[in-house]
Amino acid sequence: MINKKLIIGITGASGSIYAHLLLNKLLELNASPGEVAVVISKTAEKVWPFELSDIPMDFSPFTRYSPDNFFAPPASGSAGYDAMIIIPCSVGTLGRIAAGTADDLMLRAADVMLKERKRLILVVREAPYSRIHLQNMLSVTDAGGIICPASPGFYKHPDNINELCESVVDRALTLAGVNTGSKGFMVT
Repeated sequence: MINKKLIIGITGASGSIYAHLLLNKLLELNASPGEVAVVISKTAEKVWPFELSDIPMDFSPFTRYSPDNFFAPPASGSAGYDAMIIIPCSVGTLGRIAAGTADDLMLRAADVMLKERKRLILVVREAPYSRIHLQNMLSVTDAGGIICPASPGFYKHPDNINELCESVVDRALTLAGVNTGSKGFMVT
């Protein structure tokens, strides 16, 4: 059972597999429906079926909120979420968070995490980074966010792409304060 109340944001950056594996990991950890809120961008709704054509966009038992719903609990600090993970996080989303804009629920929830001094983990999926991307990462880091690039680890000798991507998922969840039970993994 996880002991954190989480918001999971999914953007249209390539890497839908990361979001899929993270949600599956939360199910394995017996996260209850009230503990996990999911916000998926309009672009992510198009990228997911393109990248994961054989995996439906089913987020049950978690609560999914529309990105235009500013009355959803993640829009307010009083909802008491402990952490937010945006996975994958596009550099466009990174830039809007760094600039302090909050024109949809995902950006507003990220803004709430920063203002409430809660954990905000951005699993940025882009390569290479431009100077603007790096400056935006620094701005988010200075505001209290954590940049966790989608750079999988090879030290566990993964047998398949899922195992490779799970190293990023485990790292993001650990940064959010969730004990994943993974052996031999340390956040440094």
